[in-house]
Amino acid sequence: MNAIARAVLAMALLSPAALSATSIAASDQPLSQPQGGPRPDAATVQAWQARKFGLFIHFGLYSVLGGVWDGKRITQGYSEQIQSFAPVPIDRYEALAKRFDPEKFDPDAIVALAKAAGMKFIVLTAKHHDGFAMFHTAQNGYNIVDATPYGRDVVKELADACARAHMPFGVYYSTIDWHWMHGQYRPDNDNPITPAQADFNVAQIRELMSRYGPISEVWFDMGKPTPEQSARFARAVHALQPQAMVSGRVWNHQGDFTVMGDNREPDEGMEEPWQSPASMFPDTWGYRSWAKREDLPAKVRENIERLVRVVSAGGNYILNIGPEGDGSVVPYEADVLRGIGAWLKPRGEAIYGAQASPFAKLDFGYATLGAHTLYLFVAKPPVDGVLHLPGVLDTRFGRGHMLGDAQAGVAPVSVDVSGATVKVDNLAGAGYMPVVAIPFEGELHVRPDAVAPGANGHVHLAAAQAEHFLNYNGYGYGDAPSVYKMRWHARAGLGDYMLVLRYRDAPAAAKLDVRVDGHARALPLSAGAGAAHLRVSRDPHAFPYAMQVELTPVAPYHKGDRLPATVESVELVPLMNMAH
Repeated sequence: MNAIARAVLAMALLSPAALSATSIAASDQPLSQPQGGPRPDAATVQAWQARKFGLFIHFGLYSVLGGVWDGKRITQGYSEQIQSFAPVPIDRYEALAKRFDPEKFDPDAIVALAKAAGMKFIVLTAKHHDGFAMFHTAQNGYNIVDATPYGRDVVKELADACARAHMPFGVYYSTIDWHWMHGQYRPDNDNPITPAQADFNVAQIRELMSRYGPISEVWFDMGKPTPEQSARFARAVHALQPQAMVSGRVWNHQGDFTVMGDNREPDEGMEEPWQSPASMFPDTWGYRSWAKREDLPAKVRENIERLVRVVSAGGNYILNIGPEGDGSVVPYEADVLRGIGAWLKPRGEAIYGAQASPFAKLDFGYATLGAHTLYLFVAKPPVDGVLHLPGVLDTRFGRGHMLGDAQAGVAPVSVDVSGATVKVDNLAGAGYMPVVAIPFEGELHVRPDAVAPGANGHVHLAAAQAEHFLNYNGYGYGDAPSVYKMRWHARAGLGDYMLVLRYRDAPAAAKLDVRVDGHARALPLSAGAGAAHLRVSRDPHAFPYAMQVELTPVAPYHKGDRLPATVESVELVPLMNMAH
């Protein structure tokens, strides 16, 4: 028996008591917040993350047009950006304010609809790219109070309705402003922000933060501000509302939560608070009169599954509606929300406050994790009625039950060397995406997928096998995400190893942190390409089921920091002193 075989055997013989740590524990070096000024506290962040599902409302001057200009359907771009895509001459667009009279806008009914949908927060467009303010700003007369026959502050009316219903309320704010810019904009809305326009933005942000009660989040969008401007916008929010969560689209890594691209979900792991913004139809957010509103049940199912996918990955889902120019909610969109709410009502415990799935992938659907309950969302019912949970071990389960179905039988759970299996019956009659709740005692233990040693005893960890953690919301919407962490699990036994890191594209000499089973060591890299070596040791008490190897910037690192080189692979070579 060679050294690595003896070490693997020793690992296998560890007692269950020694395997007390769960393999899904987070890194001991979390991604830190941006520096400078107040930020929301941990309790606020936790409460924000627990809400899971919210309502986005795109409503403004563009709603009057409904995606039509001079009798022609404008098919290019989102309808809320029709001024840019039609294009509409600025004087004719601004004249729309004289026709904007949303007398059917009913804030209390909108809040009631959001509650019926199971939504836990609302975000309204206070000002979109067109620069028209849906609140009473003192910075110019281009706002719903001073320029329209309606003459009322929509932001205030909805904020007050949310306060009455104890619904967290947030505002969307575009940092570009076509009215300010006299219609001069770039097709991708990545305009730099001039100093004068930044001052104007800050003045309006202060109005929004001081006149409308507690603000749960500020959803900045678009533009290409400098790092200093992004920090200034975030400070303007937090100076007046320290607990308001600022969206990552304030850019330059200054947000309190990360925002995915429109109708996008992350492809990799996420460690920080994040949100996936979704529109009812992928081609618009603002009202489009000629949108095809077909197959209501399919649209309800589509958004239930999107919600479940996002929550299973650890994020929040915010779903948009676009009211008509008269302020009324499109009946089809209201019916979609009610359909989601009907599904959520008996299953909410599997969504609200739940943690991300402990499984990398499930062949039948998705999972979330409660304090002492595992929730299984069955999107693809198996023919044999058996749900497979790979890697589960050393966990004491109770009998599962179907949420919202008192007639369904209990679901027995068994655990063997391959994981756990759950036997469920009558799934065919359980409706769309049934949810099985399985209680467990203590902690849930899941053995991660781990890379096995080769014939020579070495463990080769290729870059493609790693879990990549990415920086989002950098220098503008077009700035590609960058890698700040890579993580592998290796089937490595007790003892010492020589870790060999192969890399390229290092612009200068630098260091990165290597964390093996949570123990960090700095590893110097030379400029260019090469291989760096570091002696490391296995610590099964910290990560009992597999060795965890992480590469990160040197601690403490913050949003926007990235790995200093392109990692090609990590090799773990057992050292001779493993033999005793």
